[in-house]
Amino acid sequence: MGIFSEFREFIARGNVIDLAVGVIIGASFNKIVDSLVTQVVMPPIGLMLGGLDFSKLQLVLKPDDPATAASELVAIQYGAFINTLIQFLIVAWVIFLLVKGVNTLRRKQEDAPAAPTASEALLTEIRDLLKTKS
Repeated sequence: MGIFSEFREFIARGNVIDLAVGVIIGASFNKIVDSLVTQVVMPPIGLMLGGLDFSKLQLVLKPDDPATAASELVAIQYGAFINTLIQFLIVAWVIFLLVKGVNTLRRKQEDAPAAPTASEALLTEIRDLLKTKS
C-alpha cells in the first residue's frame, strides 16, 4: 500500500472530516463571539462605567514621540485582554452547555431499556413454555 493510498484512506475516515467541520465551525463561532463581545456586551459595560472604551485601555510604558514619524509607543493593552477574557468566558459557557446537553441525551439513551436480542427472546419463550407445562 503506497503512501498516497494510505493518506487517502486516512482523509476518508469520518473522524478527520468531523474534525475539519468542527474547526471551520469553531472559526466562524469565534467571529460571532468576537462581534458579540466588542459590539454588544462591552459598549453597555463601558457606558455604565462612564463612557469607558475597554479596547483602548492601556498602561503606557514608553509614550509616542510626536517628533518622529515612526510609532514608538510601548504599552500594555489590558483593555484588549479584558475583551479577550470575556470572549473566552462566553465560548467556555457555550461549550459547557453543549457538553451538558450531549451528556443529558446520552443518559436518556442509557436509561432506556434495550430490546432483547433474538437469543434472549427465544430463551424467554422457552422458559415460559416450560413453566406452563409444569
